[in-house]
Order: sequence, then structure tokens, then C-alpha cells
Amino acid sequence: MTLKVSRRGAIAPFIVMDVMRAANERAAQGDDVLHLEVGQPSTPAPEPVLEAATAALRSDRLGYTDAFGLPALRKRIARAYGEAYDIEVDWCRIVATTGSSGGFVLAFLAAFDAGDRVALASPGYPAYRNILSAIGVEMVNLEVGPDTNFQPAPDLLDRVGGRLDGLIVASPANPTGTMIHPDEMAALVHWCADRGVRLVSDEIYHGITYAGPAQTALAFTADAIVINSFSKYYSMTGWRLGWMVVPEELTRSIECLAQNLFISPPSLSQHAGIAAFDCRDLLDANVARYARNRELLLGELPRAGFGNLAAADGAFYLYADVTQMTNDSPEFCRRVLAETGVAITPGTDFDPDRGNRFVRFSFAGATEEMAEAARRLIAWRA
Repeated sequence: MTLKVSRRGAIAPFIVMDVMRAANERAAQGDDVLHLEVGQPSTPAPEPVLEAATAALRSDRLGYTDAFGLPALRKRIARAYGEAYDIEVDWCRIVATTGSSGGFVLAFLAAFDAGDRVALASPGYPAYRNILSAIGVEMVNLEVGPDTNFQPAPDLLDRVGGRLDGLIVASPANPTGTMIHPDEMAALVHWCADRGVRLVSDEIYHGITYAGPAQTALAFTADAIVINSFSKYYSMTGWRLGWMVVPEELTRSIECLAQNLFISPPSLSQHAGIAAFDCRDLLDANVARYARNRELLLGELPRAGFGNLAAADGAFYLYADVTQMTNDSPEFCRRVLAETGVAITPGTDFDPDRGNRFVRFSFAGATEEMAEAARRLIAWRA
């Protein structure tokens, strides 16, 4: 007799991870690979973070923490909101999570039931769609483009038929790097409040901006779920540590979910993460490098035929329309990797309907690698 297999796992893969695996396999065979596919800083955690981790290894038992994380970490995160945004956040509303990924799981489970309808921009981060799909939530894709700076807007939401239970926004966004400016964020917050729609704000790329600082949704409401991470600005991807700021009415349900699903975030990462907030100079030097990489690619990629690019006001991505070169971005990216050694991500990871005409470049690596990647692509297209 055939045993049952749950349909929850029948979701789309996270394609960038497949691309990274193919690139790593090529590198393992001795071929030269330039990684412009994965959104991961090429720098390690700052030295004070490593020192704090070493001290914790030697002095702490590193057992379970509270499900919401170490009080010292949560209080330091709360203080960071005053430093960065000049707003006061009660540390009891801070939830340390196993990366932002754990935060999305907790947020979606706590805020939405199976059958609810949640709107999100397309193109957008694929894990939103895939997690929502796995828990039986209906996704309402908002097809955005250059006319809306690849971001949702109230008039676009007004055209959605039927009720909405949630809206997910990201600023800066993956894969486009576009941002929601403060007046636009305020308009979205008010639109959600007027209609009883739960807002989830992905703010994991805050700190990595090129056209002015990003604004948190917490500046306009205490009802939003805000998710952030140590992975991007703080350069701590493999430490698997993130955080949420949650409304008071959701704290107990999120705590029960966190206790049962994760027990607690990694305690070593939590001890080390406290030190990350005092490393601004080192971390801003990384952002300065991203800015140089961005300028380099904005200047060079059009010479290789990648001229139609999103604004990329933040994060470390360029989203390119490649309609003139291909209508099959996955095959196109396979060719680019095989023939140039440059790994890039097909747009189908971010937009199931139109992504066949787009690719994403990550410029989180070394500037020398960006220059070499551009040189190879220009030569390949020539």
C-alpha cells in the first residue's frame, strides 16, 4: 500500500539555492566561478561579534534560552530602534528568531489561518509565497513594475477583488532593491488599518541603502509585524539569527508557536549578536563597498545587454529585464554559468508569471569579482 505524502511539501523550490548548488558543483570540479546568484555578504561577522562568540563558548553553558531569546539581546535590539529611527519599542515585543526565515514562519502562523488571503508584490522574495502555500494561505499576487517602483500601492490594492487578510511589504526589496518611501509607507499602513488588514513588513535590508535611510513601519503603527535579521547588514548569514517586533495581542500565540517549533534560537548566536550593534563603522564600510559594486555594475552591465534595470535604492541586487535576449531565464542562467562561470539567478524564482524575462544579480561580493564578472559578460555578449 502506498503511504500518504503531505501536499505541504509540494511547493516550489527556492531556485537560488539550486543555482548555488550548481555553481558549487562547478567550482568543486576546478572551474572558476563568480557568485552573483546568492544574496549573502562575502565578509564574515565583525571581529567584536567573533570575540563575543569565543567568550561565550568558554564561559557559558549555551543551553536553551527563553523561546523569545535572551533578555539582554532583546533589550539591545529595542535600544537600536531608538538609535536608528528615534522611536521607542518595548523590549517585551521583541522576539529573537532562528533567522528571518523562522520569523516568517511564526508571523504567518500567528496572523493567518488556512484559507485567508494575503497580498504580496510580484516579483518578490519566493519564501513568502512558498511558506504561505505550505500552510494553506491563498496568495494574491500584485504584479508590480517600474510604474510603481516595483512596490505595492493603495490604488493597486483597491483593484484586488474580494477581502484581504494580510499584506506583505519589503523595503528595500528582494530582488529589485526598490524602497517604499516614508509617505508611501504611511499610506499603506493607513490603508491596512482602515480595512482590518494585517501588515507584515520585511526590513531585513535596513542599513543597506543608497538613496537615504529606510523607514520602519513601526514609525506609523504598532499593529504591524516587523521582521529583521542579522544576516544582511550585520553580515551573519550562517549564524541563523533574526528578530521580530510583534503587536501585544500576538505575543502569547507567537511564544507558544516558538516554544513548540524552535524551542529557542541558537544561544551562541544570541550572545554574539549583542555585540553586532556596536560595529556600525565596520558594517557601514561593507555598505560602502556595496555602493561601489552597484555603481560599477550599473555602468558595465548595459554594455553586456543588461540595460533595463530596477532602481536598486537598497539591498545588494540588480533586477534586469532580459526580454531582448531570452524568454527562458532559467536556461539563460544555465548558459551564462556554463559559458562564463558567472552565476546569476533566474527571475522565475521571484515572479512565477513574468520571471522568465528577468534575471537577478547580487553584488554582495568583492568589487574585484564584480569587475571580472562584468568583463566576462561583456566579452560573452560580444
